[in-house]
Amino acid sequence: MEEVLLISRFITRSLILLSLWFLCFPPGVVCDTGNVSASSNSSSKPKVINIGALFTLNSVLGEAAKPAIQAAVDDVNSDPTILNGVQLKLLISDTNCSGFIGTMEALQLMESDVVVAIGPQSSGISHVISHVVNELHVPLLSFGATDPTLSSMQYPYFLRTTPSDHFQMYAIADIVDYYGWREVIAIFVDDDYGRSGISVLGDALAKKRAKISYKAAFSPGDTESKINDLLVEVNLMESRVYVVHVNPDTGLNIFSVAKALNMMGSGYVWIATDWLPSYLDSKDAVDSNTMNILQGVIALRHYTPDTDLKKSFMSKWNNLKYKGSAGHAGFNSYALYAYDSVWLAAHALDVFLNEGGNLSFSYDPKLHDTNGSMLHLASLRVFNGGEQLLQTLLRMNFTGVSGQIQFDPDKHLVHPAYDVLNIVGTGTRRIGYWSNYSHLSVVPPETLYTKPPNISIGSQHIYSVIWPGDTTSTPRGWVFPNNGQPLRIAVPNRVGYKEFASKDKSPQGVRGYCIDVFEAAISLLPYAVPRTYMLYGDGKRNPSYNELVSRVAQNVYDAAVGDITIVTNRTKIVDFTQPYMESGLVVVALVKEAKSNPWAFLKPFTAEMWFVTALFFLFVGAVVWILEHRINSEFRGPPRRQLITVCWFSFSTMFFSHRENTVSSLGRMVLIIWLFVVLIINSSYTASLTSILTVQQLTSGIQGIDSLISSTEPIGIQDGSFALNYLVDELNIAQSRIVKLKNPEAYLRALKLGPKKGGVAAIVDELPYVELFLSNTNCLYRIVGPEFTKSGWGFLSLSFMVSGFPKGLPSCS
Repeated sequence: MEEVLLISRFITRSLILLSLWFLCFPPGVVCDTGNVSASSNSSSKPKVINIGALFTLNSVLGEAAKPAIQAAVDDVNSDPTILNGVQLKLLISDTNCSGFIGTMEALQLMESDVVVAIGPQSSGISHVISHVVNELHVPLLSFGATDPTLSSMQYPYFLRTTPSDHFQMYAIADIVDYYGWREVIAIFVDDDYGRSGISVLGDALAKKRAKISYKAAFSPGDTESKINDLLVEVNLMESRVYVVHVNPDTGLNIFSVAKALNMMGSGYVWIATDWLPSYLDSKDAVDSNTMNILQGVIALRHYTPDTDLKKSFMSKWNNLKYKGSAGHAGFNSYALYAYDSVWLAAHALDVFLNEGGNLSFSYDPKLHDTNGSMLHLASLRVFNGGEQLLQTLLRMNFTGVSGQIQFDPDKHLVHPAYDVLNIVGTGTRRIGYWSNYSHLSVVPPETLYTKPPNISIGSQHIYSVIWPGDTTSTPRGWVFPNNGQPLRIAVPNRVGYKEFASKDKSPQGVRGYCIDVFEAAISLLPYAVPRTYMLYGDGKRNPSYNELVSRVAQNVYDAAVGDITIVTNRTKIVDFTQPYMESGLVVVALVKEAKSNPWAFLKPFTAEMWFVTALFFLFVGAVVWILEHRINSEFRGPPRRQLITVCWFSFSTMFFSHRENTVSSLGRMVLIIWLFVVLIINSSYTASLTSILTVQQLTSGIQGIDSLISSTEPIGIQDGSFALNYLVDELNIAQSRIVKLKNPEAYLRALKLGPKKGGVAAIVDELPYVELFLSNTNCLYRIVGPEFTKSGWGFLSLSFMVSGFPKGLPSCS
């Protein structure tokens, strides 16, 4: 009630003062701003340029920004190389953490014909004031409003001189992914700043296959009692990873209440955005009680390179005349961005004036007072050079105390980066960096900018963390909730191949090989996993496994256990464990025993092989004859005798029974090589013939998947199998050829009938099913052709944390 009275008195006094001002000095008569008036067409440079500053003075960010802005104005005015003697006149207004008061202060500030406004640090107030500067064409340089939605085209005159929370939330998502967590709980202040930041965090986590499981919002003015109730509710949930995105002036209340609820111990993970380092850095010495409640927290802080310019500013900070106290107190990273905002405005104005820009103002006919109004909106004037100055600001490129000041096409500062801090002991330790260029790293960002960007999983690294509870073991990140329900585990209610998974009358309700594997994996966990098996399917036909996977994705079930094949389209919506059984599609067909053939002795070699072998026998005989007949009487005589000798000699070498002796050295060498070749030919022939005569020969008209594709005969598949989609979508087999079969008995009937009597030519199914089927068919059927897909069976869930399958579990990863 008192706050309402104070605001009412403030408004009344403001309106009275405004009324007296405009009665004494009608608009357009006096323009004591140092700028060129609306009616002037002079292109001469003014002696004084008004710039405004809007922020909450009595705040963590305001106490850092005020002396930095004032020091920057002094430095600009004392620098002869910029603005050529034109002085900047700083007009500061206190927004007092109120959107209404901030709007009133902005309107009063605009009556002074400012050409640039610096601030505010509040995202909520920035949303309101942005509409004012849009109308009056005055660029607004905010050093502290980090709400990502302020970068939209709705606010063309809003320019952020600090990194957007868009990048900070992606940094948090990378940290969450680095440690393998899949769910987080967001604790945030329920205003534009909090809601927008957490919205971006949700998008960033989704890209990492993670999510925000619960959004715990509270109002800026909530008491510790309400915060206590909120954290009690949060503590009953599964996730133990908390992201805290609040204001630095009130954020510590979260941790003090969490400490009282024993939520700062082992197993918990707390990640704070840049508000926490901003608060800690602004204190000369943080009391030990505050540090005790923050032990193990991970926090992000704006990264600013340690340049000579920054070191020079830091050395001057302790003795700035505008500070309320001496020493380091009050400083944080926002002081650097506030300082650079003034220099950004100065550089842009310098270029603007050198390019012939005119600092003139004009009245907007849309801004007029209605009868009886005391707001005097007609006194507000539009900055004619606002659009030109805005474009000049966007193309500025210089090095400030916070680093490189340059904007990308989306009006973000280039090279956004953060320090990743771990709060331990009496201070903080840097465990790494995050940059939009290479993400997590232990190397300073400016070093990485000289190398090609690398955001691969193997390149992401930060140093070890001391977590809450003074432990270095990475927390699991989740627990079974105190008020939680047992896991709902779906099991396919199969009609065939019940050896893998089926209904049972035991208390567990299900049985099978897949259930046994799952139970063995669960038994390895160091904690209990309450679970309830729920049959999926009517028991009359095999259920659709794609539909089962969709039910898990829709959170109807928490997980699924059974003979579920890991295929690409399923992995897009759910998580699978590593395969516990190899699987792939094969073709099964009816085989027949080959009839005996009196010409079977010719089968070891093809006709071509027989022909080539005979030619070689004759060729070798001819070569030996050429080498021997002049010196060896056994190769002499009439032509007929010599021809018979050549043929006899060559063919008798097959049985090593040749009688003719070789005399020449070359002849003997040829004979030795040829006898070795004959030995190989004999051995190969003998082995092949033995196999043909002793092993049962089974033949099939189907040779594999290729012969099935080229034919038009019907193909059998198991009902509910992914093979249907694979054959139709991937192999372009007509769906009319596909016949769904329920169980092994249906397999036997369909194969026995064959395609001409209403059966199938072959069956395409997964290897585990086929092996079980063939074990009871007395070799009447067999696998023809190679396995033409590679996959496996796995357990699945919407999230590893919900399903009870941590990634580090040996049996699952």
